[in-house]
Amino acid sequence: MKTTNRNLNEKTLADAWADLQAHAESGVPLDAAAYRLAFADPEFLLRRETRGIRFQLELLKPDLEQQEQGVNYTIVVFGSARFLSPEAAQAQLDQAQASSDTGALMKAQRDLRNAAYYQSAQEFGRIVAEHSEKLPAHEQLFICTGGGPGVMEAANRGAH
Repeated sequence: MKTTNRNLNEKTLADAWADLQAHAESGVPLDAAAYRLAFADPEFLLRRETRGIRFQLELLKPDLEQQEQGVNYTIVVFGSARFLSPEAAQAQLDQAQASSDTGALMKAQRDLRNAAYYQSAQEFGRIVAEHSEKLPAHEQLFICTGGGPGVMEAANRGAH
């Protein structure tokens, strides 16, 4: 169900946007105008008092976009970007053993131990995705991450 208003033909919205664009392109500072719409008044929007409104907009925009795509429920996964997949950790360990660098060997051993967390995140993503597939479309769950690497990458990989 699409509920957004994207009618840019509405005169006041279109005019305010055109004014803002013209000022930006000309390099001429905006005149202080009490009648200017708030969204087209950067001096107003950048005031300390409007910080909360800007923050709300940053949260609202992706929420509305996700709703339009049918994404109603997300599970956000964040975690260490340093954890490696078991395969990458094993390759790093093999390389460290071949080099006989004690520092590299200790790091590679630690990374191999921490690869269990990568596996757990990948398994979690898989469990969520499999459960979600059984739900009606409007109730499905989606894994949402910062992209990766590490735990975030693992959750994404598990969900696909």
